[in-house]
Parts: sequence; C-alpha cells; structure tokens
Amino acid sequence: MSDRDLAGLSVSRETEERLSAYLSLLLKWNERINLVGRSTKDDIWQRHFTDSAQLMALAPETDTWLDLGSGGGFPGMVIAVLAKELRPALHLTLVDSDQRKCTFLRTVARELEISCTVHCARIENLEPQSTSMISARALADLTTLLDLAHRHARPETTYLFPKGATWKNEVDNARKRWKFELEAITSQTEARSRILKINGVAHV
Repeated sequence: MSDRDLAGLSVSRETEERLSAYLSLLLKWNERINLVGRSTKDDIWQRHFTDSAQLMALAPETDTWLDLGSGGGFPGMVIAVLAKELRPALHLTLVDSDQRKCTFLRTVARELEISCTVHCARIENLEPQSTSMISARALADLTTLLDLAHRHARPETTYLFPKGATWKNEVDNARKRWKFELEAITSQTEARSRILKINGVAHV
C-alpha cells in the first residue's frame, strides 16, 4: 500500500490500511452498482484516490466540509479517511441522491470507523449546511455547481472543483452569473486538468 501515491501526503500505516479496505469495498460493490466507470477501473488508485487526495493539501484549515454528488466517495470519503488522521476536527458531510450509493458510503464509514454524515437527498432539497468547504467532482458544469452550492456556503467558504481540459470555458460561462476569486491549480493526475479553488462567491 505504501507505494501508492496520495498526492504527496504522508499518512500512517493505519490510514493506508483504511484506504486499502475502502478500495476493496469499492471493487466488491462495483460489481453490483456503478461506482466507478469502466474506463477508469484499471487505474482506480490514480484516477480516483490520488485525484481526491490532492484536494486535502489545497484546502484551508476548516471545521466542516460538504461534498456534493459524492457517488462512490470521491473526493468526499477519501477526504474523510485522511481527515481522521490529518485533521481530526474536520467533519465531512457527503450528499448523493442515489440510495444505493448512500448505502455504500455508510457501509464504508461504518467498516472503516470514519465519522461523517451521509445525506441521501437531492442537493437542491437539502437544508442549507452553512459549511466552510464545498467540493464536487464530475457532477456538473461550474455555473450549475455554483447555483447548487452557494446556498450551503458561508461568506468565507472555499470551493474546490476538479475540472477537465475545458475548464476555461466553464469559468467564462460561470462569470456571466457569478463573481468569484479563482486560483486554477494544475492537477497532479492530469496535466490538462485543473483544481478550481474559488472564494468570494457572489451573484453578478
């Protein structure tokens, strides 16, 4: 396990074992429900675990983190596992509308002894969370993400959204509806992709 990349984060053997157990559960459940796509199945660690872990290093010290459209737990559950050791005061809330995926996430949390909250609900129906961090991965375009996320934010909230090669177009479109400060950070797993680190979000 120790030879697997965690985006430069140094963690204990106990955390490595939890992540390995998470991977085993993912592979087992993926036979019954679609948690990761076929195109990434042969490189799950790099494409999903490392890709998620890099968000931890980019996030400021916070007390609450909301992950939207968590699916198989990327990035939310990976962050929750890492936070147990690296940021024990941080509480993760994961949201997904698919009951089967929520059952999977709760199973992972229980078996790995991870303290997090899983809401099975549509994001727009979830009561405002007033959270200091918001993430979402492969969920929607940036304009839609800000539409969904803003009601759950505080004035000082940081947003972390991994985006692919068309990220500039998404930013340009989003600025028609939203004002925000942006830092576009090159992804460690794909040179053309960026992690959009956003602050100061407000309606135009």
